[in-house]
Amino acid sequence: MVIEQGKVVSIDYTLKNSEGQVLDTSDGREPLPYLHGAGNIIPGLEAALEGKSTGDQVNAVIEPEHAYGLRDENQIGKVARSDLAGVGEIAVGTQLQAQTPEGPRVVVVTDMDDETVTIDANHPLAGETLHFDVTVSDVRDATPEEVKHGHVHAPGDDCSH
Repeated sequence: MVIEQGKVVSIDYTLKNSEGQVLDTSDGREPLPYLHGAGNIIPGLEAALEGKSTGDQVNAVIEPEHAYGLRDENQIGKVARSDLAGVGEIAVGTQLQAQTPEGPRVVVVTDMDDETVTIDANHPLAGETLHFDVTVSDVRDATPEEVKHGHVHAPGDDCSH
């Protein structure tokens, strides 16, 4: 079966940055399932997998524009430490959940002083060229519910949206 819109695809993958450092892998885990065409994975990888079949191997280099986007300096800002009262221990590298007009968003503390905390709302992989080594482990038709919900349902999953 060929990967196309509305198919459930399972992949084994290793993701590396341009320096060859492994950022993520399915090694030692179950393959990653996703609904093709539903925006469940980054656009560049989805495009690289289009038309492939079970057993195919794909080596894809995905530029930032087709992955997590370019870094946006407008996504970096300072907040008063007093605005974070009650959050708990904060240090550089701490991830916080911020409420935005688009809904909740994870931000990372990148700097701090006695009065302010600098947070970065860019995705951690924004601006990175990503290198994927992928093996397609399975392709199947999506169920009508999976297509309606826009994501894969695990066996026995009582997805109630």
